[in-house]
Formats: sequence, structure tokens, C-alpha cells
Amino acid sequence: ASVASAAIDQATKEGNDVVLVDTAGRMQNNVPLMKALSNLVVQNNPDLVLFVCEALVGNDGMDQLDMFNKALRSGGHSRRIDGIVL
Repeated sequence: ASVASAAIDQATKEGNDVVLVDTAGRMQNNVPLMKALSNLVVQNNPDLVLFVCEALVGNDGMDQLDMFNKALRSGGHSRRIDGIVL
């Protein structure tokens, strides 16, 4: 979360209004990583949270999406994923 915050601060100083924070590689069943994801969202309050999924995972993609949404809500806020990219 602190790396994302520093990137947002630097982008703001440079006059940029878009920062892409990639959290790829997070296993949806790894609780500490999911808590870190929730922390990242709570601390940085992004305008948009996208879930990027490989289409070949099939129905497992829905399970992943559900677990990511639960992780976001676990931080005591109601933020959800804003969209899905396949």
C-alpha cells in the first residue's frame, strides 16, 4: 500500500492523473495477500478497481471474483470491484 501511495504522490507532483497499480499474482485463497489487497484499496482510495481474469479459467473466475470482493469488504468498508477485464 505504501508503494502505491508513493506512486500516486509522485504522479500528482508530475501532473499525471492516472496511476495503474498491478497486484497480479495474488492467490485468492491466500488470506494475508487478500488482506494486503484490502489495505491497498482502503489506504489509497482509488477511483476505479478492476478485476483482471484470464478467460481460460472458466467458472473458477467467478470464485476468484467473489473472493476478491469479500477481501475488499473485509477491511470494514463497502468498496467492491468496479469492473472485470477478461
